[in-house]
Amino acid sequence: MEIICVGNELLIGKTLNTNANWLGRQATNLGVNVKRVTVVQDIVDEIADAICEARERKPHFIVTTGGLGPTFDDKTLEGIAKALNRKLEINERALAMVKVRYAEYAKTRHVPETEITPARAKMATLPEKTEPMNNPVGTAPGVRVDLRGTVLFALPGVPSEMEAIFTETIVPLLKRVVGDRVFREKSMFVDNMMESRLAPLIDKVMSANKGVYIKSHPMAAENKPHIEIHLTVSAKDEEKPMETIIKAMKQLAVLVEQNDGVAIVET
Repeated sequence: MEIICVGNELLIGKTLNTNANWLGRQATNLGVNVKRVTVVQDIVDEIADAICEARERKPHFIVTTGGLGPTFDDKTLEGIAKALNRKLEINERALAMVKVRYAEYAKTRHVPETEITPARAKMATLPEKTEPMNNPVGTAPGVRVDLRGTVLFALPGVPSEMEAIFTETIVPLLKRVVGDRVFREKSMFVDNMMESRLAPLIDKVMSANKGVYIKSHPMAAENKPHIEIHLTVSAKDEEKPMETIIKAMKQLAVLVEQNDGVAIVET
């Protein structure tokens, strides 16, 4: 999977990119391999280029976030249309979704008008041959595009809306594709050993435990080393990946102790 986040606010540091963090975490926990996160400006050409580049790498899934709303800077649908060389057109199913949402707002939130203005119709103006996805908590529908070997999903940038569409519509598909593959992780900690001394020990344990990825994260000053060791495995559940992780942790702990470090392992 590749994730493309659209928004000037992300690039200038005004908004923390929590969407990429959440999507990466959710997809990984489902057993999906997230290979790349790209952030681009609210510019049609930039969005189109990012999508074309991602397609060339042939991921199973591309997920975009942001740029589906009614304002002038919501450019993602235009970017998708340009990347796929497709026209933009009113999608009747998407328009019906928008109408229903504004009718609900009129009843529950006392919104005085439900007219489908050009700005509101913009949210239902999709690239041709695409499928709108229900947005359970917002107005802008998500979009699905089935391409050759890749499925492209466009999700709103509002976190609650993005999360709702992903959970309701995309998660079931990911589960079917991933099958019985799972992701497992566990952490241990090492004290009194600098990361440079720890590095060859990690290499040795990774070489001895195929499929285990080990990453060190220093959590204190260099002269008072306190390091988190994060171990992960993506494998079929029948291969007992957690047992593989625990085995690698114990091996690393022994090596750390042999080199005068302190290993803190909770199994």
